[in-house]
Amino acid sequence: MSYLPCVEIEPQQPAVASVIWLHGLGASGHDFEPVVPELGMPADLPTRFVFPHAPQIPVTINGGMVMPAWYDIIGLGGEGPTDVDGIRRSADQIDALIEREIERGVPSERIVIAGFSQGGAVAYEVALRHPKKLAGLMALSTYFATQDSVALSEANQGLPVFIAHGQFDPMVPEAGGSQAAQALEGKGYQPAYKTYPMEHAVCLEEIQDIAAFLKQVLAKR
Repeated sequence: MSYLPCVEIEPQQPAVASVIWLHGLGASGHDFEPVVPELGMPADLPTRFVFPHAPQIPVTINGGMVMPAWYDIIGLGGEGPTDVDGIRRSADQIDALIEREIERGVPSERIVIAGFSQGGAVAYEVALRHPKKLAGLMALSTYFATQDSVALSEANQGLPVFIAHGQFDPMVPEAGGSQAAQALEGKGYQPAYKTYPMEHAVCLEEIQDIAAFLKQVLAKR
């Protein structure tokens, strides 16, 4: 089986939980690596962090330049057609990483899917359609690109979802986050939605909220 290359941060004890975290357009798996120590994950919740690198593909909005991207972007702010096929291809590759975590001894219900910006659009598709129960979904500074086409999984109908967005985001306007929350509510989910006085970024308060969410959904039940 061929997997996406990943940055992996292992806990000191054998992992009992995993977070698969997707970066944004043009970035890499190293992007959120520095956040892990700031989360303060407890010693009794050894968690593996998996940061996959997106494939190198041509991106229309950047003149066809080849760069790390989960799918093609046609226009800013969701303008132009959505590359649904590209999102699904990337989601399939993340599905493979979920299965690898299960093979490594982490049950699916202790796996969180997270994504920032373009990676968040893929994270929505991955988590909401996945046939096995997951621990949660974190959608950061992103939008729900496949809200009209995603095939919702019965196993994840009650999935905990944390949506975070910058109030002054010029790349993905805050409306994208709020519309995603409304779409999820319309599908029967109860997402937590928070905004922060920032642009297209991550701030300390958000990191603290991410840590609280992870500890809550990954805690042994």
